[in-house]
Amino acid sequence: MLAAVASEHDYSCACCGDRHGEVPMNFSSPAPVHWEGSPAADPDSVLTSDRCVIKGEHVFVRGLVELPVIGSDEVFSWGVWDSLSAADYARAVEAWDRPGREREPCSFGWFSTELPICTPTTANLTTRLHTRPVAERPWIELEPTDHPLAVEQRPASPWAGSGRSPTRC
Repeated sequence: MLAAVASEHDYSCACCGDRHGEVPMNFSSPAPVHWEGSPAADPDSVLTSDRCVIKGEHVFVRGLVELPVIGSDEVFSWGVWDSLSAADYARAVEAWDRPGREREPCSFGWFSTELPICTPTTANLTTRLHTRPVAERPWIELEPTDHPLAVEQRPASPWAGSGRSPTRC
C-alpha cells in the first residue's frame, strides 16, 4: 500500500534529473512574475537562480516561504521571488557570500511570484526578507494578513507567540 502511494507521488527532479519516490516538499518559480515579456537580450536585464534585475530598474531576490506541515516536523517550501528596494538589494548583493550575513537586518519587500493554487493573487503581498547563512536561501515572511498563504505561514513564523512585531526587524 505504501509503495503504491509513493509511486503515485514520484517526480523527476528539475535540479538533479533523478526520479524521487516521495512527495515533493519544495516547488520553485524560475523567475519573478514581472520577468514575463522581459527580453533576455536586454543588456540591463539579468536572471540567475538567486537574483534578477529587470531593465536595470527592478530588482528581486529568490527566497523561501516556509509552511509547517501539520502533524509532522517537516516544512513545505515555496521558492519565490521578492522585490526589494535598490538600497536593500545592493546590501544583499554585497553580503551574499560573506559569512555572518544572517545578522543583516531584514528588508521590506513585495511578493513577486504568482502561486497558481492560491486565491486571491499572491503577487504584491508585503513581506520581510530575512537573510540566512551563506549558501542558504533567504526566508520570506509574509505580513500577517488574512490572505490564505499568510495564514498558513503564521505557525512557522519566529514572531508567532513571541509578542514581537514582524515590522521590527
